Amino acid sequence: MTETSSNGVVSYDVEGGVAWVRFNRPDKRNAMSPTLNRDMMEVLDTLEFRDDVGVLVLSGEGSAWCAGMDLKEYFRENEAKGLGATRQAQREAYGWWRRLRWYQKATIAMVNGWCFGGGYGPLFACDLAFAADEAKFGLSEINWGILPGGGATKIAVELLPFRKAMYHAMMGENIDGKTAAEWGLVNESLPLDQLKARVKEVANVLLQKNPVALKATKDAIRRVSEMTYENAEDYLVRAQEAANSFDNDGRKEGIRQFIDEKTYKPGLGAYDKDRVKA
Repeated sequence: MTETSSNGVVSYDVEGGVAWVRFNRPDKRNAMSPTLNRDMMEVLDTLEFRDDVGVLVLSGEGSAWCAGMDLKEYFRENEAKGLGATRQAQREAYGWWRRLRWYQKATIAMVNGWCFGGGYGPLFACDLAFAADEAKFGLSEINWGILPGGGATKIAVELLPFRKAMYHAMMGENIDGKTAAEWGLVNESLPLDQLKARVKEVANVLLQKNPVALKATKDAIRRVSEMTYENAEDYLVRAQEAANSFDNDGRKEGIRQFIDEKTYKPGLGAYDKDRVKA
């Protein structure tokens, strides 16, 4: 059953362990507004610790994923109210993107259409990203006289090679899903009519993983990218110890199924996390 946020600008369904969350402003190509930003935080709060949710997929209603920030509501109207209103709008937007980056569940961006500017914030926040070949990606800020803010410049540098990032930000040209995959903005691109099936396939694989190990792994990937090798070594040792303290029985069960039962091979898939020896 489809549910909506307080103001109706975010909708979601939970099916088979997957929360299918959608920006719900199709008439505005799902551009982010202050209202949408607040509602996204509300929905993330609602879903994060639900036992029946293991993976969150973020997509958009209609023909767009997210066309970035609503220029009228987010910029013009807030600027008219003064610096305080602008800063509040920024905190609300950056706040839910940050929350999504460190979310308890595995997250997937399913980019079904337009993804522009501010849309790069949640795109990068998701752990994995899949796009339709027909999707359009763009940093159009340069075309209306500003730089790609809201973290978009940082995200371009994080995900793209230097020359690609520079070209993407300076030229203001759109690229399609296939190019986005080639450049590294998304993991894969495929025809729109195959997109949801592929995302569902990936989500089902993630659902089979140990959730404690999955959370620790996604956090580790983000953290160690900013560390020296020596600092990363130390962090990963401590992170593994912390994960073991939360779910040592699960770790031992995986080893038991491999060594004692010989019922699975780690290189070919996950152990059965629902079986813990009494």
